[in-house]
Amino acid sequence: MAALAGRLHIVETEHFEEVARILARLEKGARLEFIDGKIRSKARPDGDHGRIIQWLTRICMQHRPELWLDGNQGLKVQPYRGGRARPDGSLAPCDAFVGQGEWAEPEAVLMVVEVTSHDSDTDRRDRVEKPRAYAETGIPLYLLIDRQACQLSLYSEPDDGRYETIHTVPFGKSLHLPDPVGITLDTEPLKNWVG
Repeated sequence: MAALAGRLHIVETEHFEEVARILARLEKGARLEFIDGKIRSKARPDGDHGRIIQWLTRICMQHRPELWLDGNQGLKVQPYRGGRARPDGSLAPCDAFVGQGEWAEPEAVLMVVEVTSHDSDTDRRDRVEKPRAYAETGIPLYLLIDRQACQLSLYSEPDDGRYETIHTVPFGKSLHLPDPVGITLDTEPLKNWVG
C-alpha cells in the first residue's frame, strides 16, 4: 500500500479522491492523504495513540461540551492545492460536519490534532507538511502530540501559510490552548502512553 501511494506523485484532487476510494476497498482501513500535491499513506494508529486521543476527547468534552474532537473526518486543506488531510482529531462544534461527506470544509474547525506515529514519514508529515497545510487553510490551532520527543507543540496564529507562534512543553507540564479553544491541559498522563 505505502509503495503504491509513494509512486502516485502528483494527481488532481478529484483523481485522488477516486484513488483513495479504490485503495480503501482493496485494503480495509487504508488512510490516504493528499498534501503538497502528493499522496501519502497515513500509519494506522496503535493502542497508545488511541488512548491519547481518548484522553484529549474527554478533556474537551468536560470543558467544552458544545464541541467534539472528531477522529474520523477528512478535511479539505490547502485551498489552492486541493489538499485532503485526515487529522487524528478535528475540534469543532458538534454539528460542524453534518451533511459534508468524506472531505469537509474546514471553516468550523477550531483546532486539529496529530499524534506522532512510529513510522518513517512522521517527521516530514507531522512536523513539516501538516503545520504548513493547516496554516494555509487558516485553522486557528494545530496541536502536535509528539511521542518520540515526549512533548506537545501548539502552533497558533496562522498567517500567510505558516503559524507565527509555536509553543512547546514537555510531557508533564501544563499547556494552555488559547482562544478559540480556551482549555488548559495537564499533560502528566501522556507519560504513560509514549510506547
